[in-house]
Amino acid sequence: MKIYTRTGDQGQTGLYSGRRVSKADPRVEAYGTVDELNACLGLLRDHLEPLDPVRTRVRAQLLVQQQHLFALGAALADDREGQAYQVPKNAATELEGYMDDMDAELPKMTHFILPGGSKSVSFAHLARTVCRRAERRTVEVSQVDPAVIVYLNRLSDYLFVLSRYLGKVAGVEEIRWNS
Repeated sequence: MKIYTRTGDQGQTGLYSGRRVSKADPRVEAYGTVDELNACLGLLRDHLEPLDPVRTRVRAQLLVQQQHLFALGAALADDREGQAYQVPKNAATELEGYMDDMDAELPKMTHFILPGGSKSVSFAHLARTVCRRAERRTVEVSQVDPAVIVYLNRLSDYLFVLSRYLGKVAGVEEIRWNS
């Protein structure tokens, strides 16, 4: 199978229904940004030491989120009634559990934090900002399951807490924002 089809050469793409839309369509922007977020999570996962038990657990959590994001991208590309793909209903609650576990080991937050300190911390912050954009783009799409917006909102929160947690595990001091 050839990867190129030439069907998008005029600035349009096809949705699952077969309908052709502009590549600037809000639905295409949304699933494209979700795809970008998925790549960011892969990059973050690849920068976590696989032999460390804490990082191995985080890598597994990120892989699950990548699976969810792939399903979400497919759901956004499907403009038909009764979509086949969706994010599990418990995905946001699962993220809350992960955050609660990490928060229990973190110092109370008393200041704003600048991204940086280590590659993994920076990649977590990058993924968080892309997640926020994916959320904004997804909000623009009509007929989106409200649970999807909740999931993306919670995922960005998770990525923020994860950035702090990865810094703590690595012994990296948080970079305070001095107003």
